[in-house]
Amino acid sequence: MSYITTVTGKHFDPVNVVPEDIDLQDIFHALSLLCRANGHVKYFFTVAQHSINCSLEAQARGYSKRVQLACLLHDAAEAYLSDITRPMKAGMKEYQKTEENLLRHIWDKYLDGRLSEEEYAQVFDIDDDMLAYEFLKLMPEPISDRYRNIVSEPDVSLRNPEDVKREMFDRFCELGGR
Repeated sequence: MSYITTVTGKHFDPVNVVPEDIDLQDIFHALSLLCRANGHVKYFFTVAQHSINCSLEAQARGYSKRVQLACLLHDAAEAYLSDITRPMKAGMKEYQKTEENLLRHIWDKYLDGRLSEEEYAQVFDIDDDMLAYEFLKLMPEPISDRYRNIVSEPDVSLRNPEDVKREMFDRFCELGGR
């Protein structure tokens, strides 16, 4: 079998992406149930919560709505591939290619095309800063001082996945996502 079955019942092949099969319901649902750091956090904290926090951080920094939306969707490929820890992902070149291709399709569909180099850097700088913040708050140790770059007040509380999924959808609509 070369596909996964999504919560909406689609048969989705993450290697041979059919853009019409990419579905926000599938993305937001899966990310709201996917735990960060491979579950090695003090309590259940989801990729969706991380994504919302990244989007709100982009807003706090005065970045464009497009960058805020890209931050909200920067881990959307993980809804179809899963969240792989950075040390493992570094050695998985084929996975990285698949993830980048899938994310490109997601951004093409929901952002009207690719990000500029500056926008891309803004998104992934926030991602790295938020990772450091999450490690400080949700893990037993700080990994870098990048958490000091955070200007918003990220919510890292234990939350109901249904509420997080709804918030992610509301944030998407607020940012004018299509």
